[in-house]
Amino acid sequence: MKIALDAMGGDLAPQAAIQGAINTLKKTKDKIHIIIVGDENQIKSELGDSIPDHISIHHTTQIVTMNDTGSKVLKRKPDSSIVQGIKLVKDQKADAFISAGHTGAVMATSLFLLGRIPHVKRPALGAYLPTISGGKILCDVGANPDAKPIHLLQFAIMASMYLDHVEGIKDIKIGLINIGAEPTKGSKMYLETFDLLEKELPNFIGNVESRNLFDCEANVLVCDGFVGNTLIKFAEGWISTFSNMIKHKIKDRMRFKMGAWMIKPALIDIQNQYDYEEHGGSPLLGVNGISIVTHGSSTSKAMMNSILLAQKSINRNLIQDISIGIDEHLGALS
Repeated sequence: MKIALDAMGGDLAPQAAIQGAINTLKKTKDKIHIIIVGDENQIKSELGDSIPDHISIHHTTQIVTMNDTGSKVLKRKPDSSIVQGIKLVKDQKADAFISAGHTGAVMATSLFLLGRIPHVKRPALGAYLPTISGGKILCDVGANPDAKPIHLLQFAIMASMYLDHVEGIKDIKIGLINIGAEPTKGSKMYLETFDLLEKELPNFIGNVESRNLFDCEANVLVCDGFVGNTLIKFAEGWISTFSNMIKHKIKDRMRFKMGAWMIKPALIDIQNQYDYEEHGGSPLLGVNGISIVTHGSSTSKAMMNSILLAQKSINRNLIQDISIGIDEHLGALS
């Protein structure tokens, strides 16, 4: 198994990616070879005197920045770590690609070089949400701000396959994110999507309001990319703000400090459960190859977990089974 890892993308590049690769090899018992893609001098500087076993370097001379237009990166920066890493997957020299870099560039290049799974109209990004009752996946979280009902139907099927194969959740129920629980709520697109999901998916449970995301019956939550991206970024911001508020309150009073000491283990467990670094990146569902986008501020821990996510996706035949699921459910509709 070979995994291509972008060393030049993200706020903490190249240190986070390289250390994440080293930590993965220490943790996993599977035979993984990690191809670190990027500037060879910077990579060797981080690695030190010798390159560890099961790590190799694929040298590139260009770097994609956040100022680049994602759709033009393939043409303008063909020797960038993003383009070359995805090309390794296309040429079957790697089984997966991971990047904390420019999301738009990863999506556009993956789509152009790897193509779509047959019958898939648009790829989507799925984000894993841990909850008390088990994990959920929110899809789409940014790839398609102007989706149509048929796209959301495909998102539901692809996200279900991901939740089953990668997270091991079998009892899949699908909900449509909307402004109200009633079938008559929402824009024309969401009304049409409700009707289509109800018709095509026996495990569709109806609309889900945002306040019920974490405690609703559905474990696949479907929406367009604009709504999903807004939700996921609000959640990240709120968790950080809430955590800081608790810390400030604890500092205010001595009795709070005493209480905090007693519940500290529980607070740490909750923080770890909702920390995006614990779950790695988001797979680009619908692309005919494993391409994983991680948070721009990913640390070595997040990169390690993204590599382990790629490993799971490969071992459990995620791409092949998404293809089968889409073909069985949507061949006639595509």
